[in-house]
Amino acid sequence: MINPEPPLSMARGHQKIQSQQKNAKKQAEMKKSKGHDQKTAAKAALVFTCSVCKSQMPDPKTFKQHFESKHPKSPLPPELEGVEA
Repeated sequence: MINPEPPLSMARGHQKIQSQQKNAKKQAEMKKSKGHDQKTAAKAALVFTCSVCKSQMPDPKTFKQHFESKHPKSPLPPELEGVEA
């Protein structure tokens, strides 16, 4: 009796290896992208720190506005002298 189905073990084995490699690459990319979340990116963007209250601001304009509104009696720091709010 002749077997009507041809053997598929070679093709399936190769497909399985390709599928595993593709999945491993996909998992590595997801793991890499997962490390960058919004909280760490926002924290890195906070460059300026108020010398009085230690709060952090992203840019000098915001820093000057903060300083003028929250600490009006304190002298303006030298790094904010030329900044326009």
